[in-house]
Amino acid sequence: MNYYLFDHPVIHTQLLPLTYTRAGAEIRVGISTILEKWEAFLELKPSILPISYLEDLYPKVDNTPGVYINATLCPDSALLQKIESMSMGDALYLDKILIVYKGSRDQFDRVLIQSMEGSFEEVQYPDAILIQHPWDIFKLNAQQIRADFNRITSNRKSCEISDPNTVIYGKENLFVEEGVKVKAAIIDAENGPVYLGKNTEIHHGAIIRGALALCEGAQISMGAKFRGDTTVGPYSKIGGEVANSVIFGYSNKAHDGYLGNSVVGTWCNIGADTNSSNMKNDYTNVRLWDYQTERFADSGDMFCGFIMGDHSKLGINVMVNSGTSIGVSCSLYNSNYLRNFIPSFSTGSADGISTLPVKKALQIAEKVVQRRNKELTDAERDNFQKVFELSARFRKQ
Repeated sequence: MNYYLFDHPVIHTQLLPLTYTRAGAEIRVGISTILEKWEAFLELKPSILPISYLEDLYPKVDNTPGVYINATLCPDSALLQKIESMSMGDALYLDKILIVYKGSRDQFDRVLIQSMEGSFEEVQYPDAILIQHPWDIFKLNAQQIRADFNRITSNRKSCEISDPNTVIYGKENLFVEEGVKVKAAIIDAENGPVYLGKNTEIHHGAIIRGALALCEGAQISMGAKFRGDTTVGPYSKIGGEVANSVIFGYSNKAHDGYLGNSVVGTWCNIGADTNSSNMKNDYTNVRLWDYQTERFADSGDMFCGFIMGDHSKLGINVMVNSGTSIGVSCSLYNSNYLRNFIPSFSTGSADGISTLPVKKALQIAEKVVQRRNKELTDAERDNFQKVFELSARFRKQ
C-alpha cells in the first residue's frame, strides 16, 4: 500500500508563515518531524503531496491508489490500527476536516474538495492529534516529546554522561545518544523526559528541566535556563531563558534573553538580549495573525509568544510583544515593541518597516547556509521568489 501525506489547503494557510517554505509534514513537534513520526510507525517513507507552489521542493508523486493522510496529523498506535482497518473509499474526519482517505487519487481529490465545501459523509475520529494553527505546535510539544521519547528509546540503552560535575535528577527519564558532551550542568528529568540527540552539547552551568528534546548536533549555551517542554532542532545553538518553545533547526539564539511559548523556523537568528513577551498584562487570551481569515485570531490561551518564519533575523535588544507573527526572510532591529504582524521580506523596526528585496534576502540566505557547509538548491532559490510574490499584498497594508 502507498501512503501519501497531503497538505490540506486551509491548514496550510493557517500555518503560515511556517508553511511558506515547507510541507506540513516537515513541521517539527516533539523530537521528530511529523514525516519522521509516520516513517517510524509505517516502517516506510510516505510520499509528500505539498501545496502546488511547493511541488518543486519534493519528489514527484505517482497516482497509485493508497492512503492519503493529512500532513499535520500526528500518528499513534490506535490511529494506525484504525487506518489499517479501513476499506477502499473510506474516509476519516476531525470535525469537518479530512484527515485520512483510502482510495484512488481522483477519488481523494473529489473528497477533499467536497469536505472543504461542507459536503461529506461524516465518519469522525475525535482522538486525532492534528496541528491546525502555529500555536498548536508548542501546545502539543510536551505531549509529543513524551510520545517520541517512548518510541525512540524503547528497548535501547542510553549512553552515560561521564562528567562528575553534572547533576542529574530522574536519570531513568534521561536518554543520551552517542557523542553527547555535557559540562557542569543540572539536568532535571523527574517531571518530563530529556532526550539528548547524537553529538549534542550542553555547556557549563546550563540548567535543564524536562521535557526537553535536543536534536542532533544542537547546543545549549553556558548558563542557559530551560524551563521545560522545549525542542531544540538539529544544529541549533540556543541560550538564555527558554520555555515551551520549538526551534525547527539550524537556528541560533546563543545569548541571554527570554523566549517563551514560541515557534522559530530554520536558519533564523535571535540577537543578544532580545526578549519576547508571552502574556498580556490583562491576562486575556493572546491573539495571533491568521493568514486564512486575514485578521487576528484567538489562540485560546493566555500564553503565546511569537511565530518566526525561516531565514528571519532579530537584532540585539529587540522587544517582541505577545502574539507576534514574523514572516520569512525578515530583518528586524530594536526600537520599542515591534508591530504584531510582520509580513515576509520586511526590514526595519517599530519606527517603520520597508521591503527587503528578494535579491538581498537570497544573498543573506546563501551566506548563512554556507556557514554550515550547505547550499541552497535551485528549487529553494525559486521558492524565495514565489514566497516574495505570494506575500507582496501583505507588505502593502
